[in-house]
Amino acid sequence: MEKSLNIEGEEEEEEKEKLGTFEDPSQSLPDKSNLKGDWLNFFLLILLYTIQGLPLGLAIALPIIFQSKKMVTYKEQAFFSLVAWPYSVKILWAPIIDSLYIQWIGRRKSWLISVQYLMGAFLYYTATNIDEWLPESEIPNFKKLVFTFGVISFLAATQDIVVDGWALTMLKKNNVGHASTCNGTGVALGVLIGTICPVLLTSADFCNKYLRTTDSREGIITIKGFLYFWSITIILITTLIGIFKREKDNRLEEGHVKINVLQSYQLLWKIFKLPNVRVLAIALLTMKIGFSATDSVSNLKLIDAGISKDDIMIITISMYIVKMIVPLIVSKYTSSTKPMSAYMKLMPIRLLWSIPYVVLIYYTPILIKSNGVLNVPTYYYLILVFICIVHEILAFTMYLFTLGFFSRICDKRFGGTYMTMLSTIASFGWVLSNTLALRMIDVLSFSKCSNNDSNNCSTIQLKNTCKLNNGDCISIVNGYYIEVVVCMIIGFVWYFSYKKTIKNLQTKSASNWQLDLS
Repeated sequence: MEKSLNIEGEEEEEEKEKLGTFEDPSQSLPDKSNLKGDWLNFFLLILLYTIQGLPLGLAIALPIIFQSKKMVTYKEQAFFSLVAWPYSVKILWAPIIDSLYIQWIGRRKSWLISVQYLMGAFLYYTATNIDEWLPESEIPNFKKLVFTFGVISFLAATQDIVVDGWALTMLKKNNVGHASTCNGTGVALGVLIGTICPVLLTSADFCNKYLRTTDSREGIITIKGFLYFWSITIILITTLIGIFKREKDNRLEEGHVKINVLQSYQLLWKIFKLPNVRVLAIALLTMKIGFSATDSVSNLKLIDAGISKDDIMIITISMYIVKMIVPLIVSKYTSSTKPMSAYMKLMPIRLLWSIPYVVLIYYTPILIKSNGVLNVPTYYYLILVFICIVHEILAFTMYLFTLGFFSRICDKRFGGTYMTMLSTIASFGWVLSNTLALRMIDVLSFSKCSNNDSNNCSTIQLKNTCKLNNGDCISIVNGYYIEVVVCMIIGFVWYFSYKKTIKNLQTKSASNWQLDLS
């Protein structure tokens, strides 16, 4: 039967006992996973996460396009990075998603259909204006781009809340650990599509070199066409899901509790007040600082050093192919009882892997030029790809371990809110670190014009003035190298401070993570 929750604890005594009683910790852990009978749900979740990954891919592709135009500063790049922030504040509206829905449609489908229709509509609107906002030879209209893609990211973040919650009930209890595999594979595929098409398939140079027999002045697609296609595709997929996919009646779920919006926010506060959750939250907010400079700035610095955006994207493609394979390989570890032990083992390796990145970027201008002419040798690409592959495997595997841990500890009765809060805190730590890393590059960097010491080349206008006067902007201090060292030191301090804490958290029984509603 459906039960009504009073957050203040005014239920009848019998109902208190039911809600406050939990399984024995040893019995609460899922049985061994077996996807037989769950494969269709498994692939549907991958499809939904793929749709979610498209806006993320666009948010990755556009900064590369900006940087290749040589008309933006790192301050403007930091401003555009704000489009990723909805993922970090989605907890503000997650309780609404968990509480308000149309019962006959379904608790998750009600929101999924609405949000994905809006996402398709906004992508269509963006397609009609993208040529004006992102001109070929002028400075992009950052305000309109940030607003529009910010809204699309908001919708994708909302879809993430819905799908994360639905995954916990769509999959059988013993297969819940595979939700992180669906997330990792689907989002990686979506990001791959969202990056390869706007950057590579719109590039005349790339298409002429690899995809055509006769040269053309344009790519095989346009960003406008890409956005039009996916806006219509998302609307069609959403329609099919609305017609053919049935959602389980949440009222029939074991321990189901019905709550209103106010109670949902009170519930959120109760979750956050759990001692283990507060400790975990502090760790999640700070655990990405050590990687932020390498993760957010390295590709842009490679473009500054002379590597083309097409080459960067080709490498990025190979990375996302790796990302689609990695979840399948490490799934037995993400669904294990101690995924964070594996996370902590990889962390020092990932921190130290910043060093090969820095060394390669430092020597890139020397290695790729011969007598002042750009000529990238094959061995350089091999070194770069190797460094990138190791970095991406480490980063993505650690991300999957975190998702696997979240799936195991959250209270299934309030899965959407619980999962969203944890992923939001982790995401906020990531985007805040990355935005600050991008912003601080210009602050920590010092340059001057070769023929005018009073010109510090700190803006695009000053750089253009230097070039017009036949000068070159000479770097005195490169903020990237300073930032990588500082971040690495902070990362190791975090590692030694939280190593035991993180390992202890995952040994806690299920009851330590569940809400006592009595």
